[in-house]
Amino acid sequence: MNGVPDPAALAGHEHHHADVSGGWLRAAVFGAMDGLVTNIALVAGVGGGGADRHTIILTGMAGLVAGAFSMALGEFASVDTQNDAVANEVAVEREEIRIHPQAEEAELAQMYEGMGLTRSTAEAMAREVHANPDLALKVHVSQELGVDVDEQPSPWVAAVSSFVCFAVGGVIPLVSFLLGSSSLPVALLVGAVGLFTVGALTSRFTTRSWLLSGLRQLAFGALAAGATFIVGLLIGVGVTG
Repeated sequence: MNGVPDPAALAGHEHHHADVSGGWLRAAVFGAMDGLVTNIALVAGVGGGGADRHTIILTGMAGLVAGAFSMALGEFASVDTQNDAVANEVAVEREEIRIHPQAEEAELAQMYEGMGLTRSTAEAMAREVHANPDLALKVHVSQELGVDVDEQPSPWVAAVSSFVCFAVGGVIPLVSFLLGSSSLPVALLVGAVGLFTVGALTSRFTTRSWLLSGLRQLAFGALAAGATFIVGLLIGVGVTG
């Protein structure tokens, strides 16, 4: 076949990768985890201080709304700023390729050679890439900055994903209270199940086992809840005493 791939062999070889570019996945996971941990900690803190069911619900819902907006606005600003920074660096690289094309071509050849290619192959590849200025820009940005100029994450997608997932995660520790229960242990148990479940689901996007992922997130939540419970217990005792 002279080293040329057979089109028939490639016909059924399509595969897809998860979103690892910092778009919706990171924002969604971070939002859900943060919503769960934040509201479990709030419920444990005010519950440990002796607050009644109504106060716990009020605190939890206030924390949910405030946290969801904070996460969404933070994600939007973060991703938008990152995209602007990338756009600025792309402009710098475009100007370098325009002013110093030969030096940039030599630089790219050196990068290819550093990957293990022979000098002649590296030079041939760099020469072919630089025959197309748009391709040259894309390859240089990818090699030097580690980003794809055509695949920048959307700040709106990140913000909405973060907002929705924080709200969903934040309501889980309140479910039992919203259904009429006044039991703090039951609420914390529901929150623990939520933590483990969300942690286990993230294993679909990583090499970590679902059990380890779930237990790790459960441990994070337990640490936060334990700390706020102690604070609430101490302050509550001090106030009532």
